Amino acid sequence: MNLYAVLQAAGMPEVPGEFSVVPQHQVIPRAILAEISDFILCFDRVTAREAWQAAVLRDAPAIVQLRRPEVCFFSAWDFHLPPKGGWQLIEFNDNGSGFIFAAIINALYYEAAGLGQEQRIMAPARLPAFNQHIGDLVKQEARAFFGEFPAGLFLILDDAESLQQGKFRKELQLLCDLLHRRGRRAELGCPAEVRWDGQQLLLKGQAVSFIVNRSTDFFWQSEDFCALRKAYHAGRVYVAPNPFTYATRSDKRLLEWLSLPHWDKELGIGLGERRILSDHVPETHLIRAENVEALAQRKQEFVFKPVHGFAGRGLLDSATVGRARMRRFAKHGEGYVAQKWVPKPSMETDGTPLWPDLRVWAYRGEIYHLSGRASRRPDRLDLTPAGGWLPTYASPQALLNCNRRPLKHAVSGETIGTHISTEVQSSATTGTSMSVR
Repeated sequence: MNLYAVLQAAGMPEVPGEFSVVPQHQVIPRAILAEISDFILCFDRVTAREAWQAAVLRDAPAIVQLRRPEVCFFSAWDFHLPPKGGWQLIEFNDNGSGFIFAAIINALYYEAAGLGQEQRIMAPARLPAFNQHIGDLVKQEARAFFGEFPAGLFLILDDAESLQQGKFRKELQLLCDLLHRRGRRAELGCPAEVRWDGQQLLLKGQAVSFIVNRSTDFFWQSEDFCALRKAYHAGRVYVAPNPFTYATRSDKRLLEWLSLPHWDKELGIGLGERRILSDHVPETHLIRAENVEALAQRKQEFVFKPVHGFAGRGLLDSATVGRARMRRFAKHGEGYVAQKWVPKPSMETDGTPLWPDLRVWAYRGEIYHLSGRASRRPDRLDLTPAGGWLPTYASPQALLNCNRRPLKHAVSGETIGTHISTEVQSSATTGTSMSVR
């Protein structure tokens, strides 16, 4: 089977020309997934707490002050699994890219590589079941927000440039197609295309009810967001993620609170929660004038990230950051965090070393999807071939919930995700490369 041709036939961009996929796989042991499940529940509990949110809102922009109930259905936690064991959260993404692409990759590689013969690998969701599950999550969110299923348009929103040239623009179309198959009116659009008439948000004359927000203008500061801001303040439209969810969950400055205990009393973080967080969130510091000297003395231990960065943009290694640069970050409000560097395991494909990571997708505490990426560099994300997205699977029986009640697709009964059981397996493993014609 020509894997690349099959991936493109399923709706992905040209592989590997536009979108690189590694013809190899990784298997995540059940012990690691069990711990990650507990961590995600802890993360959700802490970041939803009144004390946490009050601390975030204290100095937040005005757009953040409006508390919102939406929960993004494509939230993703990014982890590194160091070679010596364990795992560490690198960041949380409330608008993670690649969840549909990863489902296609996992399902079709599993078939092409004949992994059904591998007893140590749990079969991924078949694509119809995965799509059904995503549709069900959208339906659940819409009904929770409106009390009933809304009649208006479902808008998949992204910045104009991303809709034209972005690496994941075809994924947005796949999501739009998925909603069409569920009988929903859905369109792609950018912020400048919507209008507020005082009562409704409109796209091309159609009333918009539900917005899947992929924009990276996280606080909607551009004038293009004027209409959306008005609709949002009026409570007339569902938007996820939104400035409130970003500020309380995704902003990288929050990693400091998660990794260090100094603010636990104010934030309401308990001792058990602190153990989980400190074990799995690498030491992180928001760069301030008062900590520049201490960080400069230990700079080899850290990588430096912009607090509102995404997709690895603005990432700096320790060799390029000295005292003077850190002082500029602190003085001019160029928000950067210093995060303790966490190594990744290594693998090899066709003689090229690669370093894989793990992305875990969960909704309201339920893990439903795994994905991975293999970088050509150990210290940053470089997905040019031979690097790329990596088929990623759980070991058997990993995806069972705490009550041993599997989450099943309502029609087919296929188990596609949930909390994790606790049977122990020692470490993540990588599979051998398959031939791609």
